[in-house]
Amino acid sequence: MRILVTGGAGFIGSHFVRTLLTPEGPGDGTGPHVVTVLDALTYAGDRANLQPVADDPRYTFVHGDIRDRPLVDDLLADHDAVVHLAAESHVDRSIAGGTDFASTNVLGTQVLLESAVRHRIARFVHVSTDEVYGSIAEGSWTEAEPLAPNSPYSASKAGSDLLALAHHRTHGLDISVTRCSNNYGPYQHPEKVIPLFVSRLLAGGRVPLYGDGLNVRDWLHVDDHCRALRLVLEGGRPGEVYNIGGGTELSNKDLTERLLAACGADWDRVDHVTDRKGHDRRYSVDWTKIRTELGYVPRHSFDDGLAETVAWYREHPERWAPPAEDTATAAQAAGTKAPAADGAAPALGGAAR
Repeated sequence: MRILVTGGAGFIGSHFVRTLLTPEGPGDGTGPHVVTVLDALTYAGDRANLQPVADDPRYTFVHGDIRDRPLVDDLLADHDAVVHLAAESHVDRSIAGGTDFASTNVLGTQVLLESAVRHRIARFVHVSTDEVYGSIAEGSWTEAEPLAPNSPYSASKAGSDLLALAHHRTHGLDISVTRCSNNYGPYQHPEKVIPLFVSRLLAGGRVPLYGDGLNVRDWLHVDDHCRALRLVLEGGRPGEVYNIGGGTELSNKDLTERLLAACGADWDRVDHVTDRKGHDRRYSVDWTKIRTELGYVPRHSFDDGLAETVAWYREHPERWAPPAEDTATAAQAAGTKAPAADGAAPALGGAAR
């Protein structure tokens, strides 16, 4: 299968590509797949994430934008399937300015979908987020839940989800939509909560905690997510939505406590900051459907996955952002509040969550 992976230089996308082409993931690294990565290399995309497969003859990298219609048309003419992860994904950035989110996530997805219809792409997986459902006080969302996004980021993803499903219903495009919970693991961009906290704590800095710290998220290891994507690519039903969960719900306060312990730090390194605008209280997806239909079960316990992730950041300081400063000092220098952890793991760096 000739697969185009959009956003493949980001956190989730690069892991997915590595799992297709190397023994590190659910495949054995010797399969027949030919993979092309299309990535705009924004701040969250990094070709170093793809270094393990850089010399694989089955792999090609294309530096480009999903909104570039001639480029997308040229690429899809030579592919069988699309796994679409490219997106602007950070909630805080979308609150500061949502234009790029609407442009990339909605218009970029529309360009891909129209081209996929023209070139009769055999399979299309559109990767989205649990944030499109809004906030839930109790229980878990099923795939039938109406969408109620609360941030410019999640609203743009909800729009792209609806476009994807419309292209199945109108044009018969063989497409499935996935909605995952918060991803974590090695290679994640340090604006996201876990690598942000880990990199700052390991560097001796301070970390910010939004509001009362009681916002709850479900945590999904990136490897489990990518195995689920592979299952949907190979066996998902056209026109269907699949929730993908990790099975570990934690408040931001509980997560902070675990990260402090993993990095050998205490609560005196935590700054309590004003809560984010429109901060969703709790996300929780019911992933019965993908479990019963496709056999998905997470393999990574959160404790083991977190320990592995912290160890990776400790061993790869060259992959961090510039050394973290004290939060208050950094905010004063910039004239704005320093980035705060939102408890969300957005799609996928240069990609959806």
